[in-house]
Amino acid sequence: MKKAKLGKARLAKKSEGAPKNFAEYLSGVPAAARGNLKKIRAAIRAAVPREATETISYGIPAFRHGVVLVWFAAFSDHYSLFPTAAVIEMFKTELQGFTTSKGTVHFPVEKPVPVSLIKKLVKARLAQLEKKKRR
Repeated sequence: MKKAKLGKARLAKKSEGAPKNFAEYLSGVPAAARGNLKKIRAAIRAAVPREATETISYGIPAFRHGVVLVWFAAFSDHYSLFPTAAVIEMFKTELQGFTTSKGTVHFPVEKPVPVSLIKKLVKARLAQLEKKKRR
């Protein structure tokens, strides 16, 4: 399967200014990669409260519920989910097959979107915020 060149599309869109919504962001992603990005978005939407809103934060799509819950984006060879460092640490065993950094998980473009894992990560992020509220 040929890898989509997502990074160049994002850079081209950046030069025109940051996208104002998900539709604008998605228009800068090659058609071949849009389906997986939509799957990631749907997985997040299924895990967040109904009242959560979509936004663009730091130039990439995100979901907000009072504060930003998670960000997600497309790059040249992967899709990223940004659920925070604490959530990644909690799931480090389940994330062993993926590249991670302090607050980011990379999902390779050539593999199926791990929808159930994404939902777990998002729900863990929500639980983290609820725990903070109760303190």
